[in-house]
Amino acid sequence: MIIDCAYYVDGVRQRDAPMSMQEVSRCDLSDSSFVWLGLYEPTAEELQGAQETFHLHELAVEDALNANQRPKLEDYGDSSFVVIKTARYDDAAEAVEFGEIDIFLGVGYVVVVRHGQASEMGLARHRLEARPELARLGPTAALWAILDKVVDDYEPVVEGIDNDISEVEEQVFSQSGDPTARIYFLKREVIEFHRAIRPLMQSLEQLERGSARVDQEFRNYFRDVADHARRIDEGVLSHRDLLTSVLEANLALVSVRQADVVQAISAWAAIITVPTFIASVYGMNFASMPELNWSFGYPLVLASMAATVVALYRMFRRTGWL
Repeated sequence: MIIDCAYYVDGVRQRDAPMSMQEVSRCDLSDSSFVWLGLYEPTAEELQGAQETFHLHELAVEDALNANQRPKLEDYGDSSFVVIKTARYDDAAEAVEFGEIDIFLGVGYVVVVRHGQASEMGLARHRLEARPELARLGPTAALWAILDKVVDDYEPVVEGIDNDISEVEEQVFSQSGDPTARIYFLKREVIEFHRAIRPLMQSLEQLERGSARVDQEFRNYFRDVADHARRIDEGVLSHRDLLTSVLEANLALVSVRQADVVQAISAWAAIITVPTFIASVYGMNFASMPELNWSFGYPLVLASMAATVVALYRMFRRTGWL
């Protein structure tokens, strides 16, 4: 689906309404005048139309259509292809939703293919339009606006994961329920988040060095985005280490609780064994036992059993087994 298609000349959008692909073919495309086409989960036909209009490389188009790519920056000579992973924290589900943005960059055009709900590009477009001195630098400015928006959207995700970890820590040490499954789920999210950020930093470093025909004055802007991404990645790595520690603490507490249960079972087994043994001996009814013919023999045996049980119970209570 085509979300927006705008034509910019010297950093100024020429009209508010989106353009059609037929109108795009009549535009004069250069470094100072370019088209920004935004697609959301396009069909093969829509992507093919963009390919024919902007002469996109077939391998990059295939990657954008599959939408299961690793973050990367590829150079095809007269064009570049950038893949970014997006992330959004769902407060209701307390989970991270990942998506993907595929960017085709060339002389006079930038084609953005978005998959997933995260990082809507409307705000990035408006932010760039508000700074025509940057927008007049061409598609590179659009690439910077997109990367800056995606990395900014990582921040709420980090905060959401941080809150989830705090909740898990409290649950572990208050011993209310079993948080093991949630810890594993959070750890998997953090690992996936790290896999999204680390390759992105490599692409940003390439842009800092001038890949994808980046203007010299724009390298500082990409350096700023890269620094922000590094801070995000450091936070994600600390979350991964913290979750490992929380998981180990949870397993240790589970082992302690299991040991307490085993001790309690062993104590009750010992308490029950003694009266059972006495009762089994007297159950054999040997005539040689003088207590069998004594009127106080039965109450005496019962009293002995009760005294033994009480003594064992008090002993196990003192040792902490019960």
